Amino acid sequence: MKPSTIVFDVNETLSDMSPLAGRFEGVGAPASLAKLWFATLLRDGFALTAAGGNGSFAEIGAEALRGLFAGMDLDRDPDAAVEHVMAGLAGLGLHQDVPEGVKALKAAGFRLATLSNGATGVAEKLFTDAGIRDSFELLLSVEDAPAWKPARAAYGYAASTCGAAPDELLLVAVHPWDIHGAAKAGLGTAWINRSGVQYPKYFQAPDYTVPALDQLAAALA
Repeated sequence: MKPSTIVFDVNETLSDMSPLAGRFEGVGAPASLAKLWFATLLRDGFALTAAGGNGSFAEIGAEALRGLFAGMDLDRDPDAAVEHVMAGLAGLGLHQDVPEGVKALKAAGFRLATLSNGATGVAEKLFTDAGIRDSFELLLSVEDAPAWKPARAAYGYAASTCGAAPDELLLVAVHPWDIHGAAKAGLGTAWINRSGVQYPKYFQAPDYTVPALDQLAAALA
């Protein structure tokens, strides 16, 4: 079935998180710690989900930072360092291919929504600053769902809120774990592979693979 609604992951899929490395450097920590921090945040969020919980992205992120900063020689106290890094999430921009990709999908007649493990406020500011907020009908967060992605309940929440069956939705993400979870929940999937890496064989393969979001509308056509 051709999808009627495109549902986007936000963190890394739409937002460019690479500037966060500078936030780590700004407090005296290695820039490379940024990727470890995000992986730790996701790991602990997934663990809470697997155990039946639903934690806050911001709270888990801040606590993960405190753990990583413990014992490090920073240029300020740990709480101030955590605050500095977390504040960087609100100042992120979009990947270059996102604005035109979003506009093309909207012009093609698709309903557009988000489903983020983060807060809706981050997506709201991200899209408003980029001038594409009006393209999105719904900004959804797992904070209002029973569980984080990739739990089936998260995608079910998106389908229910959009007023559509799961197979009418297409989940767009850069994360193979998100693609796999959506596919298992009955959604169509599109993987944005900007880095040219190989898709993991242990995850269900995406329905579509494109190197940039601005090529997805053509692939769906």
